[in-house]
Amino acid sequence: MDQTALASTVAACKALIDTRFPEGGENGAAAMLLKDGTILTGTAPDAFNPSVEVCHEIEPYCGAHRLDQHIVASVCLHRESGGRTVVLSPCGVCRERLAVHGPDVLVAVADREDSTTIVWKPLKHVLPDYWMTVFPDEMASGWTA
Repeated sequence: MDQTALASTVAACKALIDTRFPEGGENGAAAMLLKDGTILTGTAPDAFNPSVEVCHEIEPYCGAHRLDQHIVASVCLHRESGGRTVVLSPCGVCRERLAVHGPDVLVAVADREDSTTIVWKPLKHVLPDYWMTVFPDEMASGWTA
């Protein structure tokens, strides 16, 4: 994967946090790099009922679908109230969504020693025992055990 494209994806995510939430505070965003080089960003709106809130990744994920583009990398960041930005690995639901794009989608996870440092891993390495691997005839996206 092109390191410049990954760095641009991270920069776009940080830029969305800074422009959408210029007052600071705890906020987050996500960015996804598409196969054609497009970077889509998104953030989660607040809701009165927390059970209806969505992940930051929803907007770029849906945008990729609308554009009929394959996602090749995804990052989600959270800025803490003190200004420190940490890396959030994709939740289980987002991992399921990204799985549609295959096992080689790169996802940002936090370095175990420094949660502000990104480690890029293929989705198959964060889902080593993915449930779909037991259905080899139905794995159209290239999942292999």
